[in-house]
Amino acid sequence: MQSIKIRSYVGKDGMLHLDIPLEMKEPELEVTVTFEAVNQTIEIAQNQELKDLEWHNFMNRTYGCLADDPIIRYPQGEL
Repeated sequence: MQSIKIRSYVGKDGMLHLDIPLEMKEPELEVTVTFEAVNQTIEIAQNQELKDLEWHNFMNRTYGCLADDPIIRYPQGEL
């Protein structure tokens, strides 16, 4: 029996999604989930969502802006 402790958050849809990598392939498992609400986690998750949104907005604004001015990468030499 193994115990794994992770922090996650419940999305706006009210669903908690757990992605837990395991070394085992296709075994049958019995899983017990115990949860405890943590207010700080909600704030961190919301901040992360804002950062992700800002990143996507930045990519949408800047995508293709150098199409007419290609970047030249000169030889870097050998290490």
